[in-house]
Amino acid sequence: MKVQGEFTLPLGQQAAWDLVLNTEVLARVIPGCQSLQPVGSDEYEMKMKLAISSIQGLFAGKVKIEDRNPPYSYRLVIDGQGKIGFLRGSGLLVLASESAATRVSYNGEVQVGGMIAGVGERMLDMATKMMLKRFFEGLLREAEEPPT
Repeated sequence: MKVQGEFTLPLGQQAAWDLVLNTEVLARVIPGCQSLQPVGSDEYEMKMKLAISSIQGLFAGKVKIEDRNPPYSYRLVIDGQGKIGFLRGSGLLVLASESAATRVSYNGEVQVGGMIAGVGERMLDMATKMMLKRFFEGLLREAEEPPT
């Protein structure tokens, strides 16, 4: 399944770059994320709870950041497994300055298998769009909060 879209953060490009690579922020805004721990350079272990339709379960996996081109782009690679199936994907995030804001575009592909795949492509598409919307809304909240 292909995923693509864009959103705008009310930050300059460097600040937006720092935000989308901040693991503490990402752990808070990734829907269902229970932990995101570094295990190497640009590599993290992630635990998350996923619920689609009547199927739900815990996933454990790795998240890698590849092809860094600060502050313009990077590739995110995800590989997770759980009792209800697997999830693999990769996507390119591209940041572009727009006045005092930054447009973040993403383009990637996700593969799922196991019981998750049994819910059907339409349901998976809707769930993916909902998760992406929640993720970006979370990033926007983080961007708008004053630093503590």
